[in-house]
Order: sequence, then C-alpha cells, then structure tokens
Amino acid sequence: MKKLLIPLCLLTFTSVTNAHVTLEQAKASAGSYHKLVFKVAHGCDGSATQSFKVTLPEQVTNAKPMPKAGWKLSIDRAYLSQAKTSHGKTITDDVREITWSGGELADAYYDEFTIQVKLGEVAEKLYFKVTQICEKARLDWIEIPSLGKSSKDLKFPAPMLEVENKTQETHQH
Repeated sequence: MKKLLIPLCLLTFTSVTNAHVTLEQAKASAGSYHKLVFKVAHGCDGSATQSFKVTLPEQVTNAKPMPKAGWKLSIDRAYLSQAKTSHGKTITDDVREITWSGGELADAYYDEFTIQVKLGEVAEKLYFKVTQICEKARLDWIEIPSLGKSSKDLKFPAPMLEVENKTQETHQH
C-alpha cells in the first residue's frame, strides 16, 4: 500500500505545479447571476502571491467581489461603450477591475478569489484577464486563443467562461 501512495503523491504535486488560474465552473446560462470562483494553484516561480487582479469583459455587469480576510479589496469602475439597463435603471459605468492585494498566498498553498456577476443575454465565450503579482515575479494570465488554437496551446491562458443559451427563466441574486 505504501508503494502506491508515493507515486500518487508525486502525480498530485506535478498536476498542481502545472496548473493555471482557472474558473471553478466553466459554464453558465446567459442572462443569469453567476458566482465566478477563480482558483489559484500556485505562486510565481516559487514566490508567494501578493496581489490578484481580475479584468471583467464588458458583457459582465453588477460585479460584487467577496472580501478575503487579510487582503485589501479595490474596485475600479469605467464607462461602458454602450449603456445597459438593470432593474429599470440605465447603467453607463460599471465595475471593470477587481484587485485583492496586501495578502500573502504562499506558493505551496491553493486559494480562491470570488466575484458574483450578472451575465449578458448572448451565448458566447468570455475571457477574464488576470494579473497575479508575487514577491519575485508576475504572471499575466491574458492569452486568448486565436482561430485554430485552443487554450491548451497557450502558456498563460485567460480563464474562460462558456455562456450558454438560457435553460429557464429565473430571477436570482
């Protein structure tokens, strides 16, 4: 039994060190409120993560980040290229970037950063550009696949959410 545990532990360690920043749920329904959970499996070149920034695509609105103990939360708003309507109100600007900073996530540990958002009404793939700043390095998870390439071909892929056609009409927050 002990012989099986050693290779299994090595396999687990290898898969974590090769991991990227990913979304816990990679699919969601168009027009729904959705909880984006960004999974961070490692730091940068062995150093601890000290800042984690997510840039939201314009199709995502009403973003509300979840605070994390020991981390400072900052929200940057920007004007939208086209006004949107939410709960009967016209929205001309919205949250575009969310940054957690001042904390420390050692390279040996895993953590999650969470944001609740409202998704647009169109079925499409949405990419979330992420910047991970560590003690000694920086990782920009911003690569988006081009025609003929998949995320697997990229060294630093942006986390992707596949927005699917609505399955049923529900109002949720």
